[in-house]
Amino acid sequence: MACRAANSSIIELNISMIEQCITKKNLSLGKLIHGRLLKSALTLHTLLANRLLDMYSKCGTFDHAQALFDEMPHRNHQSWNTLLGALSRAGHLHAARQLFDEMPERNLVSFNTMISSLAHSGHQKEALSLFRRLRRDSMVDEKMDRFTVVAVAMACAGLEDLHAVRQLHAAVVVSGLEMNLIMSNVMIDAYGKCGDAEASSSLFDRMGPRDVVSWTSLIGAYARANQLDKACQLFERMPVRNSVSWTALISGHEQHGHEAVALELFQRMMEERVEPTPFTLVSLLSACARLGLIGRGTELHGYIVRRHPFNLFEHNALIDMYAKCGNISLATKVFAEMPERDFISWNSMVTGFAQNGHGEQSLRVFRSMIDEGVKPNNVTFLAVLSACSHAGLVSEGRQVLRMMEEYNLVPKPEHYAAFIDALGRKRQLSEAMEFVERLHLGGGMDAIGVWGALLGACQVHGDLELAKKAAESLFVLDPENGVRYITLSNIYSAAGRWDDARRLRAVMKEKGLKKDPGCSWIEVRSIKHVFVAEDKSHFAVEEIYGMLSLLVDQMKQREESDSFRHFVEYLVKFQVMNGPD
Repeated sequence: MACRAANSSIIELNISMIEQCITKKNLSLGKLIHGRLLKSALTLHTLLANRLLDMYSKCGTFDHAQALFDEMPHRNHQSWNTLLGALSRAGHLHAARQLFDEMPERNLVSFNTMISSLAHSGHQKEALSLFRRLRRDSMVDEKMDRFTVVAVAMACAGLEDLHAVRQLHAAVVVSGLEMNLIMSNVMIDAYGKCGDAEASSSLFDRMGPRDVVSWTSLIGAYARANQLDKACQLFERMPVRNSVSWTALISGHEQHGHEAVALELFQRMMEERVEPTPFTLVSLLSACARLGLIGRGTELHGYIVRRHPFNLFEHNALIDMYAKCGNISLATKVFAEMPERDFISWNSMVTGFAQNGHGEQSLRVFRSMIDEGVKPNNVTFLAVLSACSHAGLVSEGRQVLRMMEEYNLVPKPEHYAAFIDALGRKRQLSEAMEFVERLHLGGGMDAIGVWGALLGACQVHGDLELAKKAAESLFVLDPENGVRYITLSNIYSAAGRWDDARRLRAVMKEKGLKKDPGCSWIEVRSIKHVFVAEDKSHFAVEEIYGMLSLLVDQMKQREESDSFRHFVEYLVKFQVMNGPD
């Protein structure tokens, strides 16, 4: 009895010392304790071995944990679960799954560890499949706890699977499991990401205590559902706001086309001295890109340089913003200074050069991307084909289409449309028509973009017969698009066939089809001013028209040639207006 009591005291003392090593992450002392236990054969004791296993796993020395586990003569649930957790934390998902399958017995902790690891590493379908397996497993008494709910809800949110969220919620209700704060928050978020903001709101209303995560999750749900008024009202009611709350509201407005409101919200955020997150700044840069506000974008760039360590997402957003605003040189500078790049970085540069009319540079970046071992995707190839189109590089375009097969990518209608546009720009209309016909024979691709590209090429080169074929196909495929009728009408007019042109305009009028007017804009002191034809809504309209009239008079005085008079008449007709700045 005395010997047993002494051994018990020794075991308790060693467990206490190992716990201290775990708390303080003192691996050196832990190894000394392990060595001493080996000499006394106490590592044969499963409880001590489990604590050592836990110490090695939490100190990040996975190899030691694996070696100890392999040497253990007796293992229990805790032994297997501890190593499973160590493998999962170390990112060895395949090894963790293999160990899970080898376990002689599994309990709820084993399932929770594996489900959570799968959900966090982007394998949401596998996580849900494992949860269903847990529900069917007769050897596991407990079917779920709060850790299960949190992990499965995350997987449902990642998949945007509303049906799965509802099933999970029903299972929680049936099980009688009480919803705590964390569970409620994650379910509100899951319903929101799956598009059911009303379910998120209902859960929120039934909650007892709430924290800032609860409020922010519901704001995010409303924002994703484009219920921005409700999101704003809830935001104003929040007792405490943080940077994540602001970001949820800002990104919601940016993603639903309210870029100007997003920028105004950011100004308020700065006035309240709330530090933006990298996600806030990425949303704002995207807003500037869509609005063409390079001034505001440059200000944000300066703010990031002064206040934030750059991350990959911010760099990518800056490249996209500068490229879309037309300053490809600054986009190139940001790209060159990046410490790391991903395929989005390369895609942005390939696309940026293509959008700004630099076809050769776009192709050079594309080749460098391939040389660096970065795998292009459909977006990359579309950008390269567009670059080939704008630069008239037909042979390069053919080569790019063939390259898609090497990467197991199937060209979409927009890829073919870009190549047809390249053929059209080089006046190879017969070959473009043959290419379209081959597409039909190969798979019956009656794509709007393909015919639209051919019709555009016919307009440039005045090929009336091919234009009629392309337009007739478009009238069937896209009957509500008035642009097609106007394009063919203009081709008729250019060919002197005024009756046909008038007939098409009459058809448009009969069907109630209209062409959306184009617009011009200018950024003055970080504010975007937008104008459409015959626009008189601007607050400075009198000054603008006055300056336009003055400029037209000065141009008339300086140049009286017929061609220049035609240009001036065109300018006046379409009211292309810029402010005095």
